[in-house]
Amino acid sequence: MELQTQWVEHQRDGQPMRAYLARPARVSSPLPAVLVIQEIWGPDHHIQDVARRVAMAGYTALAPDLYSRGGRPEVLAEERIDAVKAFLDTVPQQAWHDRSVLEQALAKRPPEEASRLGETLGRLFGPRDMDGFVADLRAWIAYLEASPASQGQPVASIGYCMGGALSFALATAEPRLVAAQVYYGSAPPVERMDQIRCPVYGFYGEHDPRITDPVPEVAKAMAERGKHFEYIIYPGAGHAFFNDTRSSYEVNAARRAWARSLALFARHLGGEA
Repeated sequence: MELQTQWVEHQRDGQPMRAYLARPARVSSPLPAVLVIQEIWGPDHHIQDVARRVAMAGYTALAPDLYSRGGRPEVLAEERIDAVKAFLDTVPQQAWHDRSVLEQALAKRPPEEASRLGETLGRLFGPRDMDGFVADLRAWIAYLEASPASQGQPVASIGYCMGGALSFALATAEPRLVAAQVYYGSAPPVERMDQIRCPVYGFYGEHDPRITDPVPEVAKAMAERGKHFEYIIYPGAGHAFFNDTRSSYEVNAARRAWARSLALFARHLGGEA
């Protein structure tokens, strides 16, 4: 399928931000929309590819660059994030959040390289303005509502890792959202679940204890509040099992998860037989 892809711009509070947009090139009418929410790496080649896959299924896909509002800082430049990805592939995934292991690995690099990697690592894995990101995503929903690409059509979200957490968080803050898909992302605080109005669907890996172990309690909390939450834990899969550009990719889990995602889009965005 031929796609129309482009970077588009929008503003929140007078600050510019950008997003990657993809949709079928031969369709002129508005289409249901999917917000494709980035991992910590930003809307990189993988996230752009996911957006194109969504568009090939017949939707308008929009992948916001959550680091772009007001200008992306140098420490989060794409080439510096790519360098961090390459560095992290040299250490066990379970050590990504272990500062001592990372510092030992950084100490083996030339000082200038280690300094740059450490600075970007600190920004990527340090404190994040999740509420600010949610506000950005809500502004992008307003953009989709006004855009000829999706005007008057329903909007769902799908997010990965940090983006999975943001997809869940967006469901607590945005009544216009019709469904939220959460790939290996953490849940919002229990007290915010009362605000959820749409179904939430979880995709988790068996070997991702930091994210997956709390899921049964998340399901219990959602059920106690009368909220719709369905989840699957994929055997043999770890964190980021859907990212086919990383060593974490698990093809069997990814294949099954993507089929489920497409079925859920059809159910909530229209077009289901």
